Amino acid sequence: MKVFVTGATGVLGNFAVKALLADGHEVIGLARCDENARALAAAGVTPASAHLFDVHGLTSAIDGCNAVCNLATHVPVGMTALRPGAWRVNDRLRTEGSKAVAAAATAAGVRRLVQESVSFMYADGGEGWISEDGPLSVTRAVEPAAVAEANAASFECRSRQPVVLRFGQFVGDDPTTRWTLGRAKAGHPVGLGAAASWGHVVHPEDAGAAVAAALEAPGGVYNVGAAPVRRGEMMQVIAQAVERDDVGFVPPLLVKLAGERVEPLTRSHRVSSAKLHEATGWKPIREVFDQSWLTAAATR
Repeated sequence: MKVFVTGATGVLGNFAVKALLADGHEVIGLARCDENARALAAAGVTPASAHLFDVHGLTSAIDGCNAVCNLATHVPVGMTALRPGAWRVNDRLRTEGSKAVAAAATAAGVRRLVQESVSFMYADGGEGWISEDGPLSVTRAVEPAAVAEANAASFECRSRQPVVLRFGQFVGDDPTTRWTLGRAKAGHPVGLGAAASWGHVVHPEDAGAAVAAALEAPGGVYNVGAAPVRRGEMMQVIAQAVERDDVGFVPPLLVKLAGERVEPLTRSHRVSSAKLHEATGWKPIREVFDQSWLTAAATR
């Protein structure tokens, strides 16, 4: 299958490209600059030059492909995420960018669109399990992801199928995990929410494999993550990784002051990814969160 990937040089895109190539697909990657084009070519990907918001240019780049995976994001890391306007680029990618990709895929005659999304759109589920039909709590912080899902849904017809992947929080050798470990090592609390609440996490490598698996899934929405983990247990693992007795939780008042971008990350999300497994056989290699997830990031 010939697959077009946006965000191919990002954290998710990098692992998705590897999984797609390993499955024998021909991969075309959108390159925003010469450096990215060279990196894609070195990885065995054919770079394509187009602007994500230019439907005409995207259509030409996508022409001849069987599927499109829209994985373009620009998530700010650490304290920069709290600055005014820090999420503007990422929000535009998820709203305007996803609309342009869906329109271009439609015009190019593509039959399959895979759209990246996030599981923290779900409402706080307490101790209950959350499946794909669970209630959402769409605040301004997560609205761009909801818009991206709606844009993907507009792609659907009798001959076209969109697949939306709601990923858990990425934890692995990625910028956010490295920042978190650095803060924890310096003695700052990094936990969000309540220690007894549930977190939905996924290693980026398993997330990439899910993108490849989505090419064979029936159209629809799928959760992607490892087994849910208590947030208190997550903090214990992080403390061990940075050789501290405890790393603690950010006080609720500071979380409130941090604003609406942080609130979804405090919700209890005991999310099930059984649907994707049943549809495709996908299963995370790192099914249970432990210190092995952090080894590469902790040594940087």
